[in-house]
Amino acid sequence: MANSNYEYVKSFEVEDRLMPSTWIVVRIDGCHFHRFSEDHEFDKPNDERALNLMNSCAMAMLEEFPDIVFAYGVSDEYSFILKKTSQLYERRASKILSLTVSFFSSVYGFMWKEFFPNKKLKYPPYFDGRVVCYPSAKILQDYLAWRQVDCHINNQYNTCFWALVKSGKSKMEAHNLLKGTQTQEKNELLFQQFSINYNTLPAMFRKGSCVFKDKTSVQEVSLVLDPLTTGKGRRYCEVQRGW
Repeated sequence: MANSNYEYVKSFEVEDRLMPSTWIVVRIDGCHFHRFSEDHEFDKPNDERALNLMNSCAMAMLEEFPDIVFAYGVSDEYSFILKKTSQLYERRASKILSLTVSFFSSVYGFMWKEFFPNKKLKYPPYFDGRVVCYPSAKILQDYLAWRQVDCHINNQYNTCFWALVKSGKSKMEAHNLLKGTQTQEKNELLFQQFSINYNTLPAMFRKGSCVFKDKTSVQEVSLVLDPLTTGKGRRYCEVQRGW
C-alpha cells in the first residue's frame, strides 16, 4: 500500500538504470548445456535442429521486444542488440535482463517439440544472461566480431575433435592430437584424413546466425550490419535468418 509504514524498505533497492544513448546488448547463454546436449543426444559437433530451435527463439524475441534491432547466435548463445534510443523498462538492467532471459527460456521449452518431435525433454532447459552497454557502433561491431571469431575457433576445434572420436580415437587421444594446432593445420587434418573441406561446411556452423527485422529500424540495423557484411567486414558476419 502506498505511503504505508513499511514503504521505507524500497530505499534498499539499488538504482540500476543503464547509460543513456548507448547500444544495449543482452547476451543469453545456456546453463550446463554441455550436459544438456549429451543427455538429449544432440548430434556432434553441430545439431542443426538445436541451432534452428535457438534461431526460432531469437525470432520470437524480436517479435516480443520491438526495441531489439539485431541478434547474433552461435551454439547455445544469443546476443540481442537494443537500439540506442530504447526506453524499454526505463532502461532498468534488472528488468530487461530478467524478462528477456525468462522469455527466451520459456520459448525454448515451448518450441522443443517442433524441432525434436520424437525426443522428450528430460528436464527443463534454462539460461543465464548479462547486459552490457556499448557507446559506439564501432565498439558494437567489434563485440560482434569477437563473438564470431569465438564461434569459428570453437567450431573448427569441435569439428576436428568429433571427426577423430568418430574415427575410433578416444576423447583424450583427440585432445592430445589437436593440442597446439593452428587453423591451417586443423583444415589440413580434416581434408587429408576425413576428406572434409571446412570452408564448405554450412555457414551457420562456421559463422553463426543473424536475425533482424529488415522492414523496421532500417537505419539502426544498417549501422550494425554494413561494416560486418561488406568489404573487409565480410569475414565477420553472414546473415542466416531474417524476415
